[in-house]
Amino acid sequence: MFRFLAGSLLAVHGLIHLMGFVKGFGLAPLEQLVKPISRPMGLLWLVAAVVLCASVATLFVAPRWFWLFGGVGIVFSQVAIATSWHDARFGTIPNALLLALVVYAAYSKGPFGLRAEYERLVRDGLAQVSTQEAPLVTEADLERLPEPVQRYLRFAGVVGTPRVRAFRVEVTGRIRSSAESPWMAITAEQHNFFDPPRRYFWLEAVRSGLPVDGLHAYGHDDASMRIRLLSLVPVVDLSGQDMMRGETVTLLNDMSVFAPAALLDPAIQWRQLDAHRVEARYTNGVHSIRSVLVFADTGALADFWSDDRPALAEDGKTLLSQRWSTPLFDYGTQGPYRLCSRGEARYAAPSGDYAYIELDVREVVINPEQ
Repeated sequence: MFRFLAGSLLAVHGLIHLMGFVKGFGLAPLEQLVKPISRPMGLLWLVAAVVLCASVATLFVAPRWFWLFGGVGIVFSQVAIATSWHDARFGTIPNALLLALVVYAAYSKGPFGLRAEYERLVRDGLAQVSTQEAPLVTEADLERLPEPVQRYLRFAGVVGTPRVRAFRVEVTGRIRSSAESPWMAITAEQHNFFDPPRRYFWLEAVRSGLPVDGLHAYGHDDASMRIRLLSLVPVVDLSGQDMMRGETVTLLNDMSVFAPAALLDPAIQWRQLDAHRVEARYTNGVHSIRSVLVFADTGALADFWSDDRPALAEDGKTLLSQRWSTPLFDYGTQGPYRLCSRGEARYAAPSGDYAYIELDVREVVINPEQ
């Protein structure tokens, strides 16, 4: 709907500029335009019309370039309007509206926003992944793992598949900031890399009818979470060592849920608690976190919880110490693997447990190509 309305405004505005061209070249009498327009100025009106109409095409075909075509079209349009100010001054109003659209597009789809940063981080990560063929996981590799983890890796079908160097996940679902907040529909994509560990998570949502986007970035020595309304207005902007520690839990969770073969990482220390529960201590740099993995009788991972990943308060700034868990509900086929297809993330708040995100897994690609 947004593209249709924006495209309609651009198309109508662009076509109106043809009046200046017609007047300048005397192709038809236009009584609406009182002041004369020279042929060079008539050409300027034509160029403005062409560029504005071309920006309509980019809006649908190449949205990441819409900001450029739209911005150039506005410049030509406003210069043309200035030369015929008496007759065309009200054309400044749609130009102002279009300028707002162009600025939004430059940050939401263009080179200046969080999405562009996410794409740059992913490109850099893919460029650093070794192009040599990854060694295959063998039964012998599983021997050092606790029995419940071995069963899970066999259940997931990782034996005989390549070791994990990176993976990409696409999900849909809904999210909210607290148990009392309304749900927001989301689509999200993430890329994880190893050696060194990195995680980049991109989401798009709608809040009160307005678009929201967010970027979680976990690097070598820092982690951040940034959420913006209309791709411009900061809603959440957190970083630092507390975030780094909490997102280290998320990294281990990603490995457990989406890329079970990554659990062969020697940075994980295991301790079996009983036939269905295993403690995992994962260390990355100065951060060491503890989680518990819970397995079903089938061998599938059923839940994952940790006390080392705090919740974000509704003020978007304060981190609250609460148990975090990710119960998993369904499994499906992803290439050669059997992986979780539906799950949620929960916090154990003082007022009671609540789910803050529910996800359906659309695609998991292990070791994606560059």
